[in-house]
Amino acid sequence: MKFYKMHGCGNDYIYFDCMKAEIKEPEKLAVRLSDRHFSIGGDGIILLCPSKIADCRMRMFNADGSEGRMCGNGVRCIGKLARDLGYAKGDKCSVETLSGIKYLDLFFDDSGKVSAAKVDMGVPELRGEKIPSSFTGEKIVGAPLEVGGKVYAVTLVSMGNPHCVVFVDDPDDIDIGKIGPQFENHPSFPERVNTEFISVSGENRLKMRVWERGSGETLACGTGACAAAVAAVLNGYCKIGEDITVSLKGGDLVITYKDDRVYMYGGATLAFTGETEI
Repeated sequence: MKFYKMHGCGNDYIYFDCMKAEIKEPEKLAVRLSDRHFSIGGDGIILLCPSKIADCRMRMFNADGSEGRMCGNGVRCIGKLARDLGYAKGDKCSVETLSGIKYLDLFFDDSGKVSAAKVDMGVPELRGEKIPSSFTGEKIVGAPLEVGGKVYAVTLVSMGNPHCVVFVDDPDDIDIGKIGPQFENHPSFPERVNTEFISVSGENRLKMRVWERGSGETLACGTGACAAAVAAVLNGYCKIGEDITVSLKGGDLVITYKDDRVYMYGGATLAFTGETEI
């Protein structure tokens, strides 16, 4: 079966066109194909599927086989794939996800291929129990959480998947391979959690490293960048209604938090195609 290796800011997945062909046991396939030494390699697999309520439907599976509800970088690439393959028309695309329908504005390069997308990521969920977490209240901003014997000030945001945002002096100083799993599997988060380590690098500019549940550290996380921007506004580091540039290891994303909604702009890149035996 043909696959498409695509990435948004280095957050890379293996994509399959399942509009007419079903893949059985995608959880097992994700584990096998994500191996970077013995297979294609990636942060997981994403399936382009038919939808009755949108142009297409996205299913995404992390490298450990767990199914995710939403992937910001992945949904931009799904929009590109759907448009490039003719399943979406014009400069708009709607994508059904487990976190609802996402609406994309598509941007094109000189060859007529989609090169970037702006996504309406919807209204962030800020209530502690809805993240979900053991915290309660309308907003969890700068709340103390003990992890690995140290108390961190955390801000919780759900962008269809749970995020725990931690502001630090410099994300590069974090031993993310050690502390990331401790946050991910902390008992305060019954469905595990994605964790963003953030510093303020300038006016409306953030520097970020991310530990994604089910995948470990990745070069970028679209929903994580959205959560980081929301958390920066809630903590008074950035201004609401203005573009916030989030610098990740794989590149920059531009996030705007206004009118209680979050908008994300970033690239969508096809790295290569190939065939693999399912």
